[in-house]
Amino acid sequence: MDFYKRALELREETVAHRRWLHSHAEVGLDMPNAQAYVMEQLRNYGLEPQPCGHGVTAELGREGGRTLLLRADMDALPMTEESGEPFACPTGTAAHACGHDFHAAMLLTAAKMLKENEIALSGRIRFMFQTAEETFEGAKDMIANGVLEGVNGALAYHVGSGRMPVGLFMYNSGGTMMYSVDGFRITVHGRGAHGAYPHNSIDPINIGVHIYLALESLIAREANPGKACVLTVGNFAAGSAPNIIPDTAVLQGTLRTNDSASREKLVRRLKEVIQGTAEVYGGSAEIETISQVPPLVCDPVMTDEMVRYMKELPIPDLTPVPNTSASASEDFATIAEKVPSVYMYLSAGYMDERGDAPAHNPKVQFNEDVCPIGTACLAHCAVRWLAEHPYPPTFSPPDTSTHRPDPAGTAPAWCPQPWRFRR
Repeated sequence: MDFYKRALELREETVAHRRWLHSHAEVGLDMPNAQAYVMEQLRNYGLEPQPCGHGVTAELGREGGRTLLLRADMDALPMTEESGEPFACPTGTAAHACGHDFHAAMLLTAAKMLKENEIALSGRIRFMFQTAEETFEGAKDMIANGVLEGVNGALAYHVGSGRMPVGLFMYNSGGTMMYSVDGFRITVHGRGAHGAYPHNSIDPINIGVHIYLALESLIAREANPGKACVLTVGNFAAGSAPNIIPDTAVLQGTLRTNDSASREKLVRRLKEVIQGTAEVYGGSAEIETISQVPPLVCDPVMTDEMVRYMKELPIPDLTPVPNTSASASEDFATIAEKVPSVYMYLSAGYMDERGDAPAHNPKVQFNEDVCPIGTACLAHCAVRWLAEHPYPPTFSPPDTSTHRPDPAGTAPAWCPQPWRFRR
């Protein structure tokens, strides 16, 4: 099947999916409307979807081959939309300002095309429609509910906004694609008092300010300048009146890095600095971890394969952009830690003023011309990867005539354990 030609034929169907999801934006783990919509569409396409944690999964293909996971997130952000689009979300509490509506829509149409082409598949394809990517909960939720059982590889795309033409695809086959993230919540405990008598207080706001400054110094003086390390405190809340020193203050932020060793050191030092600073000023601090996601590192061999497959598609001006790295984070990294995985960006921007607002901005707009591109890439790459990777792979066990069993009872190195067939 010419998947790009078919994706062009189904463009308006994909756009309709995207606009429905966009106007019915939901956030977090619990997304009942999106879950119901996705399951209904998959049933219409002849699949048998099932809930998986808070997400949705379905599968097609033939037994006896490898299984490739195609993943799409579908959650929005807790913000008011100001895009001006006629299908903007009317609630005022949620907005698809990161493009996840595109991801789910493109995967839905890809599922339809793959179902139409099911007889030609050399293995199985599992679809993963995930909630709560923005809070880094969704992938772990579905993994805990078995979405990766029997999976041999995974593929995901993310659309990108901005002043860039549609047709770019960005990837990294030799380094870190996206940074880790360790989210934290700091609760500073002091002693409240009247604003006129600060000497009777242990001011948690003052402590919080010094913690903030100490964390800035942590990055400036303890982070390896040869590695990328970013620390942001995005929330600082305390008190309810101008003349009252409160009992507590709360700071929330994130630590991101592209290096595992730097991450380990800085997470440890962050806790030490916070607690030490609070004690210096007579208070105390509790540190709560609210997210833990490793750096996203794609499988290099599999990435190069997917790039090759994409170049086979007759998509005008489809242009590779290698060595892409972003300081944002993605819970697809949790999947990439467990199975060989590929993650790419697809440009969905505009070259005029519509491309001025970035992702996570209430005014951001994404170009729907990316819909057939993403749909075709998902379907074509899945078919080609399964065709090139029959299961089990051919191998020649070594001569075992002189082999003696391991006294520990472990399997010999050539034993055909399923995990040995994963790339």
